[in-house]
Amino acid sequence: MTAVAYATAHPNIALAKYWGKVDAATNLPAVPSLSMTLDAMSTTTTVGFGPGLDTDRVVINGRSATETEMRRVSAVLDRVRLEAGLRTRAWVETANDFPTGSGLASSASGFAALALAATRAAGLEWDPARVSDLARQASASAARSIFGGFVTLPAGTPDATFLAAEPMAGTSEWPVAISVVITTYQPKLVGSTEGMIHTRATSPYYAAWVERAPALFERARLAVLARDIDALGAAAEESAFAMHACAMAASPPLVYFSPVTLAVIEKVRGLRRSGTPAYASMDAGPQVKVLSSAADAAQIASVLREVSGVEKVIVARPGSPASVKLVRQGT
Repeated sequence: MTAVAYATAHPNIALAKYWGKVDAATNLPAVPSLSMTLDAMSTTTTVGFGPGLDTDRVVINGRSATETEMRRVSAVLDRVRLEAGLRTRAWVETANDFPTGSGLASSASGFAALALAATRAAGLEWDPARVSDLARQASASAARSIFGGFVTLPAGTPDATFLAAEPMAGTSEWPVAISVVITTYQPKLVGSTEGMIHTRATSPYYAAWVERAPALFERARLAVLARDIDALGAAAEESAFAMHACAMAASPPLVYFSPVTLAVIEKVRGLRRSGTPAYASMDAGPQVKVLSSAADAAQIASVLREVSGVEKVIVARPGSPASVKLVRQGT
């Protein structure tokens, strides 16, 4: 019998950043992180296991996967096959409705959707925490995209064999927004995994980042629980700039900012000086994510669209958990 499952997952933006791994092979994060799942962007992924394939077949955004992409996808599928007792290969079709590989968390939503679709297509009725752990093994941030609203992911330990993200109860209804400012549609030159390994190996600030990040995480967590947008925004900015300072100090330096990135950051600071609470965050890429109240988001997005070089601004609210349905069964 064959089964096909169709999953949708949303990217998430870390407000308390994850940067660095306890060990690259186990993909366990070195520091805790806190994120918001975004409702305005999504990945859709279809997975089917069945006879007739001599290898996994993967299509991403309408094109065949590269060798590197194939390895990462097949690693997830192999874990699923092992648990389900399957020998058959799979076909995977996945697509994003936002730019891929440019610092917009496409790997988070992509591997979350893959983990959920693959487990269901294989007949595994896993709870969200176990699916989150599976997604985390491919992309640590993907663990958070299994859940909606605000989500935390603990730091790993060298001996850990299981690590899943955890949703923060009651946060999906908080009227906040993140304006995603797209400064370029081009993929970034250095991926997050490669960047983390390089930073850990060469940055003199890496140890300080690992020491400081948990306190920033705790400030962000308490701010979310208190629904304090200013406290959360301040912690988010400190976390983002500390992460990037650590990466910039690597040898050679990792500079993900572009001139447009800096112009957007300055505009955000100007908005705040004029009385509109807005706070900037950046992942490993040139895009800027601006945290604000939902009531201020439209005004903020309008101002940011006027910054020279900005391609697009997407306003997102707290998004829903990843979802899946079994779309076909047969022989």
